[in-house]
Amino acid sequence: MLESYACGTWFSASDEGEPLLDATTGEEVARISATGLDLAAMTAHAREVGGPALRSLTFHERSAALKAMAKMLGEHKDELYALSARTGATARDSMVDIDGGIGTVFSMASKGTRELPNDVVVLDGQPERLGREGTFLGQHLYTSRPGVAVQINAFNFPVWGMLEKLAPAFIAGLPTIVKPASQTAYVTEAVVRRIIESDLLPEGSLQLLCGSPAGLLDELGAQDSVAFTGSAATAAHLRQHPSVLHGGVRLGVEADSLNCSILGTDVGVDDPELELFVKGVVTEMTVKAGQKCTAIRRVLVPEPMADVVVEAISQRLAKITVGNPTSDGVRMGALASLAQRDEVRKAVQALRASAEIVFGNPDVVDVVDADAETGAFMSPVLLRAHPGASEPHDIEPFGPVATVITYTDLDDAVRLAARGQGSLAGSIVSHDPAVARALTLGLAPWHGRLLVLDRTSAAESTGHGSPLPVLVHGGPGRAGGGEELGGVRAVLHHMQRSAIQGSPDMLSAISGQWITGSARTETPVHPFRKSLAELAVGDTISTSTRTVTLADIEHFAEFTGDTFYAHTDEAAAQKNPLFGGIVAHGYLVVSLAAGLFVDPDPGPVLANFGVDRLRFLTPVKAGDTIQVTLTVKQITPRTNADYGEVRWDATVVNGSGEPVATYDVLTLVAKQ
Repeated sequence: MLESYACGTWFSASDEGEPLLDATTGEEVARISATGLDLAAMTAHAREVGGPALRSLTFHERSAALKAMAKMLGEHKDELYALSARTGATARDSMVDIDGGIGTVFSMASKGTRELPNDVVVLDGQPERLGREGTFLGQHLYTSRPGVAVQINAFNFPVWGMLEKLAPAFIAGLPTIVKPASQTAYVTEAVVRRIIESDLLPEGSLQLLCGSPAGLLDELGAQDSVAFTGSAATAAHLRQHPSVLHGGVRLGVEADSLNCSILGTDVGVDDPELELFVKGVVTEMTVKAGQKCTAIRRVLVPEPMADVVVEAISQRLAKITVGNPTSDGVRMGALASLAQRDEVRKAVQALRASAEIVFGNPDVVDVVDADAETGAFMSPVLLRAHPGASEPHDIEPFGPVATVITYTDLDDAVRLAARGQGSLAGSIVSHDPAVARALTLGLAPWHGRLLVLDRTSAAESTGHGSPLPVLVHGGPGRAGGGEELGGVRAVLHHMQRSAIQGSPDMLSAISGQWITGSARTETPVHPFRKSLAELAVGDTISTSTRTVTLADIEHFAEFTGDTFYAHTDEAAAQKNPLFGGIVAHGYLVVSLAAGLFVDPDPGPVLANFGVDRLRFLTPVKAGDTIQVTLTVKQITPRTNADYGEVRWDATVVNGSGEPVATYDVLTLVAKQ
């Protein structure tokens, strides 16, 4: 009996449960039931124990915990691969699921450390000035919600599906309840068991529900969210739940997706793009036995290339060996269950109303080292649609099935692709930039992600069907309208964005960052002499002045080679409406400013690693004086180093007090 992990303990149902069968042999692997599990207690535990524990950590600390978890899971891959094989997955399929999931956590943890502050709030954009005198500002920021993230996953990715949802919610400060699909829940349970045993995540931040989730949504409210992956029919049912309709529960859906791949009109028989196209289609048909929400279901080709494409795909499919996923040479294993095979066979039969099978037989397949009927095996099936066919745009065969559809021109290709009513992923195979642009602009409103593939990108391409942690995973319309992954976007998706109004001092205190107009602290000790532990937001130095001479400008022009006429030709510079005479180089002003505020002796400041938001506001002419005010804007300790990052606000003014340049200086400063 698979166990659920709830309220800090493992729970086993007292009834017999439902059997889960090996997809290859039909043998019983485990049983599953959630009878007797207290769902109200689970959600309360998440909110009252997991949530506060998570929100007490900064983004960097949460990211570090995830990184350690991913490293730990990598040490147990052999165990997970063995379980994954029982779902019908080949070693390659398992790599996509297990290594892909672990890699996604590593990527999200890295994003959390590099792109989020070592704090618990995230600023969104710059302050908005709301009053004439600058004493009343607005600032958008993100905060963690005191709720729970529920994930309801599909059977095809028992590891990746869980981890790709867990990582952004965890970094956002939301505890997670995982509800895996029953058929492959034994793989998910093994992953969660290893995570709980490791004690790397705060108690209550991860719980597992093996079995029916009936009643779970009744326990959710306005601060909670549900991320669902599965059929559009189930998604529609969830959308009608009172907690979603009236209770404010946020529902994210990844549902049916009739993804397409389009061969450009420019591609001929001898072009390398043809082979790339065919290889991509066959890969998407056979990896995970086509049980991928991003798999290619519709193969759109120009009418003159249809016969060539059908023959090329068929020849490549003929080399695919189906059978026991643990046997050498097997390229495609079984579907997840006999019931799933029956569903795919029904879909193929429905597609045949407007298409003919040109390769494979949904009812007959030769298999290696297994019984074709005991296991959930099926041949790859390629169909060719009749002109005007509607079924390929409406029916999703969730298995190794694709349909070739012809188009007349690019507008027709876009029209056909749009008949899928919204997809997670599409691909365009073309070496013609004009073709690629026309198709992209037409397809983008209907797709969450588009791969534009040609001979140049092929060597590094991750392929049509591979969701990436740094890119959005989701799609409009039929695909559910959800949006998962996408780097930090996925984290912020779980948080609440609010507009905060107040004085600069108040906004600075709330945000943890110095904001223009808030108090500065002039200290007798140069800020560059202070360690990270001694620095405080608002610490400021106002420098002495320096006069910029014509000799300085001429020397900088000669030394750097920047002899733009505004710096070297008085007559030409006089005619420039912006300058009215020779002016100093902007970079000369910034360089001279550094000379005014830098403390030259060795100290806590280890390096300057960049400048952000540099703007030149007022021209500096020969004879003008400049002065710099340097203020600590943000302090970000690095959890894995003996130093941290300090962002300084630099404002350079002339003798009249007008700002001539503003920018952020980024330095690395020792902690002690």
